[in-house]
Amino acid sequence: MSVRALSIEFDHAGGKRAAVQQASLEIRPGEFVCLLGPSGCGKSTLMNAIAGFVKPTRGELTVDGQPIAGPGPDRGMVFQQHSLFPWKTVRENVAFGPLMAGASRNEATGVARTFLSLVGLAAFEDAYPGTLSGGMQQRVGIARALANYPSVLLMDEPFGALDAQTRIMMQENLLEIWREFRNTVVFVTHDIDEAVFLSDRIVVMSASPGRIIADIRVELPRPREQSLLTDPAFIDYKRQCLDLIRQETLRAFQQQNGG
Repeated sequence: MSVRALSIEFDHAGGKRAAVQQASLEIRPGEFVCLLGPSGCGKSTLMNAIAGFVKPTRGELTVDGQPIAGPGPDRGMVFQQHSLFPWKTVRENVAFGPLMAGASRNEATGVARTFLSLVGLAAFEDAYPGTLSGGMQQRVGIARALANYPSVLLMDEPFGALDAQTRIMMQENLLEIWREFRNTVVFVTHDIDEAVFLSDRIVVMSASPGRIIADIRVELPRPREQSLLTDPAFIDYKRQCLDLIRQETLRAFQQQNGG
């Protein structure tokens, strides 16, 4: 996947406001890349452009060499809020994508059951989303995103609303799934521990307008477990990211106060 000199502007107070400015990024197939930055820095805007929901003002976006013209089955999306259909069962939610892609009902049901088993929810296929916990709902969302076999999985702060223990469990579950399928993953977060624990690379964005100010390769061994969080190498990566984010958060605060 390639992002080249990408800028995204929105109408604002009779003029234009830049959300992302001259962002360039190359992501190899199968990489796990986290976008990290202070609140409002354009992380989610860049993610939405990759998903095809937002049209860039300038620059180029490609997946497998093909320009991104809109949403497509080659990119699966998992949002912070689960966005499941409340009137459909868990199985029907996961089967929806394959059905829309032309699979028969039996084929789509088989795919749904495969991915529900993968995320540990095979016993809940007939449940409705409203009866599930937040962590379970997000696991359904991940299964639904994977059911179209996308080459790229896009995740916009998917664990941000979860309690700490559920979040840890979800991170470990996600890495198990990624090891099996080796999709390219682009993961938005403002949590430094999460970024270091999950990723091959951490792409740090500046305060608004979002520019890429650092691209940090995380050379920690895999598979990773939560005991890694106390490893000196992990702490070094965390400190490096924290210094960058602190500078940008301070700059954002000064901008907001007219400094």
